[in-house]
Amino acid sequence: MPLSSTKRALIAVAVMTCIAGVACAIYLRHSRQPLPALPGANSGPAPGILDELPPDAPAIAYIDVAALRKLQDSPLAGLLGLTGTAPGQTTDRDYAQFVRETGFDYTRDLDQAAIAFWPSDLSPTANAAGDNPSLAVADGRFDQHKIIAYAVRVGGKKETVGAQTRYIVPGKPNVAFEFLSPTRIAIASGKSPANLLNLPARRAPDPAMQARIKRVAGAPLFGVARTDRLPASFYADFKNSPQLEHLVRSIQALSLSGQPQGDQIGLALDTECDSMTNAIEISTLLDGFRLVGSMSLADPNVRRQAQMTPQQAAFLEALIKEAKVSHQDRWVRISLDITPAMLGEPPRRHAQRAEPSPR
Repeated sequence: MPLSSTKRALIAVAVMTCIAGVACAIYLRHSRQPLPALPGANSGPAPGILDELPPDAPAIAYIDVAALRKLQDSPLAGLLGLTGTAPGQTTDRDYAQFVRETGFDYTRDLDQAAIAFWPSDLSPTANAAGDNPSLAVADGRFDQHKIIAYAVRVGGKKETVGAQTRYIVPGKPNVAFEFLSPTRIAIASGKSPANLLNLPARRAPDPAMQARIKRVAGAPLFGVARTDRLPASFYADFKNSPQLEHLVRSIQALSLSGQPQGDQIGLALDTECDSMTNAIEISTLLDGFRLVGSMSLADPNVRRQAQMTPQQAAFLEALIKEAKVSHQDRWVRISLDITPAMLGEPPRRHAQRAEPSPR
C-alpha cells in the first residue's frame, strides 16, 4: 500500500529519533559520566502493613482504599475496583449474595490491603487454576462469625495450627484465610494456599526492594516487582527480536504508582534497567512506538481490522498522546494522567451556589 508523504515523513522522524538515541547511548557509554538517579514519582515511608508480607516476595502491591473513596462519584472508580460489575452480570449477583451473608462490602468496609505475588505463568488460564500464588493482608471492618459461616456453607474446612485457626475454601483458585486480629485478615490463594499462611518470622527485608518501595510508597496505590523472578514464558513473545529481548531482559524492576488528583489519577511507571545505555535505548524505542502507534490509529483500515470501537480508538489515541516518556541514569519513566474524558465521560462538575444579583 503506497504511503502518503505525511506518513513517510513521520517514519523518517521516528528512524532519526532512534538513531539519535543510539548515538547518545554510545556517547554516554564512553563518557562514563554518571547522572543522579531519577527521583521517585511518589516517595514516602512504606506502610506498616507491608511488614506482614514475606520479605522474599518478588512482587507486591498496596492500595489505600480509604484514601481512594473520594473517587466514588468518578468513572475512574471503576478502574480501581471501587464499584461493582455491571448490573445483571453473574459475578455481580454472586458478590451481592456474599455481601448479604457476610455483611462485608469492600467498597465500604475495606481500609487498606497489601498483596504479595509469586508469578509462575502469566496466562489467564493459569490465574484461574491457581498457578500464581498470592497472599493478601487487609485491614477493615469484618464480622468474623458471618464470614466463617459463609465459608463453611460453601465447603470451607476448619484447620487449627498452633494458636491460629484458619479456613480452607475450595474453588478456582483455592482460598485459605485466617484472622490476625479483629480488624485484620490474611487471605491466600493458589493450589496450596494454606502454606502461604505460615507467615515467617519477620526478617530484615531486601534493601533493594525496600528502596524501590520507598520511591512510590507516598501514593495510595502502588506496586513493585523484581523481574528476575518472572516466568520464562514472559519472554517468549520476544524470541524473534533478539535486540528487543535483550532490552526487555535488561529491566531489573518495575514500579507503578497512582495518585488521585481531583477527578483524575496520575500514573507513573518506572523501569529500572541494568545500565544507563539500555535505559536510553528503551526510552528512544518507546518514543518511536508512540509515533508508529499514532500513525496506525490514524488509519481507518487498522482500526477496522483490530475491530476497535470508536471509544476504544479514542482511548488509545489519548493514551499515546498524553503519555510522557523520560529517562535519567538507569531509569525510564512513563507518566500519564487518566481522566474521565479518556473514558468517554464528561468531567465531574461541582454545583456552585448562585450569588444574589446586585441591586
